[in-house]
Amino acid sequence: MNDFAKQFEDLGIWQDARIQAASLYCDFAIGVAAERDFGYRDQIQRAGVSVMNNGAGGFGRHSAAEFARLLNIAKGSCGEVPSMLYLAEDLQYQTPEVAHSRWERTRQLSQGIETLAESLGSK
Repeated sequence: MNDFAKQFEDLGIWQDARIQAASLYCDFAIGVAAERDFGYRDQIQRAGVSVMNNGAGGFGRHSAAEFARLLNIAKGSCGEVPSMLYLAEDLQYQTPEVAHSRWERTRQLSQGIETLAESLGSK
């Protein structure tokens, strides 16, 4: 089934999601969100990790349909991250420049996930 990669670490979307998840952890490891807004910090970090883990988990499934289903969940988490970043900007947890950089990375990641999911539909 996985003709395009031998292991999940070879997937470009997983590599990008790993960078994004680490960035979100670092972004909110210090400052107001880290010190007082544990709910916010936890939610945005979990959304970032969800993208990475659903890509890896889907890769290990036995069918293209299952892989595509988990990629769809990852794509949903990609939608959650920018929403949380808007709030981070509004609450001044993050500068607009950093938030916009993360939004753009997440949008590109979401597009990559969609492309991979569509390619699974043709297999």
